[in-house]
Amino acid sequence: MKYIAMNRFKIILGKEEEFEQVWRTRETYLDEVKGFKEFHLLKGESNEEYTLYSSHSVWDSKDDFISWTKSESFKKAHRGAGKNKPLYIGRPMFEGFDVIL
Repeated sequence: MKYIAMNRFKIILGKEEEFEQVWRTRETYLDEVKGFKEFHLLKGESNEEYTLYSSHSVWDSKDDFISWTKSESFKKAHRGAGKNKPLYIGRPMFEGFDVIL
């Protein structure tokens, strides 16, 4: 069964381009990981406080995703992520989904 892993990000107004650039230029190491299928960065609506984004990755299974989160590739991909904290309101919010259809 396929699995979709998503993180929602509330990005401070005016910081959208900087946030997008972080994602465009970062090395994810996902191509090294068993079960990874595809990745998308989604941009949602803005309100008076923030612009909503979501990262969206598709995996062969939930187990493949969990294995990635415990891997060296995951550690390498997230090294230095804290330096981007000034772009966010709060912490990213994780959501995981089993694909039904």
